[in-house]
Amino acid sequence: MTDWAQVVDAHGAVGRVPLLLDQVERKEAPEAWDELWDRLCLHGETVAVASFAALPRLAALASACTQALELASAIVRGTLRHPDGEALLAGCPNEVDRLRELVDQKLRTRPADYSRLFCDLLALAGQYHWSASLGDFADDFYAVSCPDCEAEVTIAVGNHGCYAAIRDWDQGDIERRPLRPVPAEELGDPGRWMHATADRDGQQRLAEGIRYVFGRAECPACGNVFNIAEAHTTANVRPAP
Repeated sequence: MTDWAQVVDAHGAVGRVPLLLDQVERKEAPEAWDELWDRLCLHGETVAVASFAALPRLAALASACTQALELASAIVRGTLRHPDGEALLAGCPNEVDRLRELVDQKLRTRPADYSRLFCDLLALAGQYHWSASLGDFADDFYAVSCPDCEAEVTIAVGNHGCYAAIRDWDQGDIERRPLRPVPAEELGDPGRWMHATADRDGQQRLAEGIRYVFGRAECPACGNVFNIAEAHTTANVRPAP
């Protein structure tokens, strides 16, 4: 049983979140959702201890309430933004599994906001890095360092082309080198199941983009060929607190 008198929300306050949860559960105050978002996922990204404490109740509402599913998923996406986020999330594995199942079911309907939901699914599967960085590959750029010469390399994936380049302030992307996508059958996890999910749902641009991001690039500066996903993860994964 949660002692809400000891659980702070994103504003550092206690006691307000359980009252708001009571209201949305009874469907007596639709406007309470706005305040819940403000207290549990401030600005769509800042989470607190109360955020994780609220997950069981939000998960119980999620199958019949889109707002509950969206808020719960947003909280999970913010796990690494809290120093104790992973430990707090570990306290409700059944709820996370249920939320992941619900999001996966929604993806199968091919909703208009597929890209956002796909990133929710990644977070619920523990892929926080990719949840935060994966786009829809319409106009995506990733900044990495060459593992060999440490040159700053821009990786482009999308309608503009799929290439590695050196970014110049005046000339744009120069010394372009085409990326080398990995064949779908050679993908390893997590790229394998990410690609399989997108392909299952008819999201071909997303599926193809995943093949490129988990493929290889040639450094324009030194010619070294490196794994893009590994380089991007190295550049962006937050060190343990």
